[in-house]
Amino acid sequence: MKKYFIILILFITNTLFAQVQFEAKVSKNSLGLNEKLRIDFTMNADGDNFSPPNFEASGFRVVGGPSQSISQSWINGKSSFNKSYTYILMPTQKGSLTIRQATIEINNQIYKTLPVKINVTNAVELPKNPNEMPAVSADDNLYLVADISNSNPYVNEPITVVYKLYFSYNIGISNWRELSKPKYNDFWSQNIDIKQLVAEEGMFKGERYRYVVLRKTVLYPQKSGKLEIEPLSLDIDCQVPTNRRNFWGQPILAEDNKRVSAGSKVINVKPLPEAGKPIDFNGAVGTFDFKVTPSKTTLKNGESFDLTVKVVGKGNLKLFNLPKPVVPAALEMYEPEHTENVSTPLTGMTGSITDKYTIIPQFKGNYQIKPLTFSYFDLSSKRYKTINSGEIVINVLDGPGIAASPNVAQSEVAKNKIETAKSFAYIKQKTTLKSTEKDDFLGSGLFYSLLILPFLAIPFVVVAKKKKEALDNDVIGNKIRKSNALAKKYLSEANKQLANKEAFYVALEKAMHNFLKAKLSIETSEMTKEKITEILLSRKGNPETVSEFIKLTENCDFARYAPSTEASIQQDYDKAVSIISDLAKQIV
Repeated sequence: MKKYFIILILFITNTLFAQVQFEAKVSKNSLGLNEKLRIDFTMNADGDNFSPPNFEASGFRVVGGPSQSISQSWINGKSSFNKSYTYILMPTQKGSLTIRQATIEINNQIYKTLPVKINVTNAVELPKNPNEMPAVSADDNLYLVADISNSNPYVNEPITVVYKLYFSYNIGISNWRELSKPKYNDFWSQNIDIKQLVAEEGMFKGERYRYVVLRKTVLYPQKSGKLEIEPLSLDIDCQVPTNRRNFWGQPILAEDNKRVSAGSKVINVKPLPEAGKPIDFNGAVGTFDFKVTPSKTTLKNGESFDLTVKVVGKGNLKLFNLPKPVVPAALEMYEPEHTENVSTPLTGMTGSITDKYTIIPQFKGNYQIKPLTFSYFDLSSKRYKTINSGEIVINVLDGPGIAASPNVAQSEVAKNKIETAKSFAYIKQKTTLKSTEKDDFLGSGLFYSLLILPFLAIPFVVVAKKKKEALDNDVIGNKIRKSNALAKKYLSEANKQLANKEAFYVALEKAMHNFLKAKLSIETSEMTKEKITEILLSRKGNPETVSEFIKLTENCDFARYAPSTEASIQQDYDKAVSIISDLAKQIV
């Protein structure tokens, strides 16, 4: 009997768990690179906190959705429920791709879909309506070009790469994405920020085109020879006119897609000439000025001074080291503080670099710091130039002297004997003594405090336990608190997504639904316009506020696909905060 009872329990348990179904369904398992794929995430029970997979990581991009649908029916007294989230996808690469798992929370449990494998082949020819055929082709009206300022530079001579997207007046650009970024192997590179894309007019292939500058980069070749710049590739959504006309005789636009590449570029880099190259040349190329400046030349014993080595000009300032001063052994020199004040416009690096040395004399006397030399290759004259700093003399007025010898110079202080004026230090007349004995821990104040502390904590433990039991027994209260937390979470998520229109309105809609669940104790499947209005008004909600709430809820789905500005998105967010705050105060 006991055996049959256990089997019955297991059967009932499996039946209950089998009732919840959450799966991913696709329109096709094999498609061409230029075809679209529909995927539906369906469930037979109402759930919340739906999280779609990362489509971009799976090799797809979203071109439509998400759209949500809910259906519920009763047949012969039996209820059926279906809820789905739908996305339209476009593959970004060929091969065997896997769409990862989606998750959702149903009845306080997390459910996941199974991964779906999709085979993406080469682009296929799609059947087209002759009337809807584009009147112009995007292939002949859309070009990505990389303009190189100099294809035959010297090593460390700056060149610029400007990427321009040319498009004719017959088509429009709605969106673009980078498929592959350019790679600058064996170049030092610096991207120049473009704050706003601006369409300009220019000539291309002998015709007038519009163009947009997408990227500007300054390059410094680091070795000679033929260096390749790998191309920038884009996936572009555009609008082209068709053979159909609207009521006013204007051509109807059709959506089209094209992938363009700037093509790889080869730069033939010349080595710097060997003839006339100075021995101390360390790679500086450009036009520079060189200075070595001491903060003071006369000082007393114990004082220090700064020696500043500075190069100012235009060239590869970040790509070479400054010469290091050589000082006598009697001057103690510390590691320099290196500072760079360099900007990189489209013409190349300009500004200054500085090494500041702190030097402390050890003995009195006059000390000479040898002149420094700085050599660089001048691009304008195609010749090497050298700048000398001049000799610097440091005069130390007092301090320990040096036991001079006729055959020993002051620069060889390390081998000289020091005449010390004081052989002994003063005897200290005051002392601070500490006892070496330590107090026993047993019987100390800390011992008794730790002994009594557990007994003092008993009342707090009892009170905390009773409070926890009261909270655990409050099932409705726990549900309301959880929904409140979800509403705050999604509203904060909407605030984070203000720059992303589609994600913002999805998060805003979730926040408003969870607010209703928290305050009205209804499920998502029961949320109809009429029922929400009826319940809010019965709970003393202000009719105007209720109307604004319904209007904003309906606007979420429409706004995801309609054109909108940052100002309108911010306005919807502020309105949602105000409405939820007002309803929270009004309803009872």
